[in-house]
Amino acid sequence: MSLLKRIGRAPPVQQALGRFAGGYLRFVRATNRFVVEPATPDPWLDDLSPFIAGMWHGQHTMISFMRRPHDRIATIISRSPDGNINTIALERMGVRVIRASGARGRAVRDVKAKGGAEGLRAMLRALKNGESVAFSADVPKVSRRCDAGILTLARFSGRPIVPVAVVTSRHLRLKSWDRACFGLPFGRGAMVFGTPISIPREVEPQEFEALRVAVEAEMNRVHDRAYTLVGRLDRVGNPA
Repeated sequence: MSLLKRIGRAPPVQQALGRFAGGYLRFVRATNRFVVEPATPDPWLDDLSPFIAGMWHGQHTMISFMRRPHDRIATIISRSPDGNINTIALERMGVRVIRASGARGRAVRDVKAKGGAEGLRAMLRALKNGESVAFSADVPKVSRRCDAGILTLARFSGRPIVPVAVVTSRHLRLKSWDRACFGLPFGRGAMVFGTPISIPREVEPQEFEALRVAVEAEMNRVHDRAYTLVGRLDRVGNPA
């Protein structure tokens, strides 16, 4: 491990970076002129809550902008040292962070399947306790292809998936697998909520795959719609 990485993983350094990141997110939220679609989502969201907010992985920081003062929201971040800064920042934005492995790659298998069972159980408990869960839906290391994990969570919790997107007109895009975008201040922003999708408890593999494709398509739609609202193109893979 390089010296720079060792320094970056020191707890005091990570605490300072996490606090800075949380403050920066608040600054971006306050200095962008956001529009919300649908325009008056509060009654609709209250009726759906708790729900599973499906997001693409590169939006895992700005998704906290959608939290209303009375919302109880949880999300999952791995226990790796690299997740510590994100955890500190999101907690400062009012999001409860679950440190565990996610629920990945399971369609109609047992909820106790080896792998992401710990994270899946934690998110099921959060939903049962009235917290909405923000969930990165991508296949691991494959951007914008919906994984079975988010559908498995919806299937066993009985709660709907609501595809969501948050974008800003001014942003930095990283050249990473998840195409992460970080908002910049003093621009326009958009928050878009998609059509809720429910997953039956009893579902055949063919139907499950059709639902997975439907979730993926709706997540892409809200993402594209959010960029349209801020007057930008989502030039994925290129500077935007």
